[in-house]
Amino acid sequence: MSFFDFNPDHTDWCARNHLCGTAGEHRSDSIRVDLRAVGGAAYGAASLVRVRDADGREYAEIRARVALAPVEPYARRQLHTLLSGLRDLVTRATVAGRPAPRSRRRAA
Repeated sequence: MSFFDFNPDHTDWCARNHLCGTAGEHRSDSIRVDLRAVGGAAYGAASLVRVRDADGREYAEIRARVALAPVEPYARRQLHTLLSGLRDLVTRATVAGRPAPRSRRRAA
């Protein structure tokens, strides 16, 4: 069986597998992080994939799994904390992709 590449212009970081197909996307291999406590209990996991869409726009796709507390008010507080932290993380990552501001030195 031969393989026909519907999307031949792969990037250097593209995984060149079935995830990169007819939609015109290029996707990297997943980078996964497991978060565990000192005793070995799982707190959660996260993965990140770099993606270039058919229009040439690149973005990061993040998936996370976090263990929630068994008591509802605490689980809701965790969800609120996750959303707040994610908003801050996305804002910081966006700002990091911009050029640094020029320093304003005063003439002596």
